[in-house]
Amino acid sequence: MIVPDTLQGAIVLSLIDFLLSIVMIGGIGVVLALLPLLNRIGRLDDNDLRNH
Repeated sequence: MIVPDTLQGAIVLSLIDFLLSIVMIGGIGVVLALLPLLNRIGRLDDNDLRNH
């Protein structure tokens, strides 16, 4: 798809850029939300480390 070099083309590109930025920010938010879950899954306490 080729976007014409007009005002309408600039608006289309701006909308595409806006939507992609929302997707990227949402993806980063999902990754950051999963980090505490991964921390709980991979938690080691001192007893586990001393016994192995």
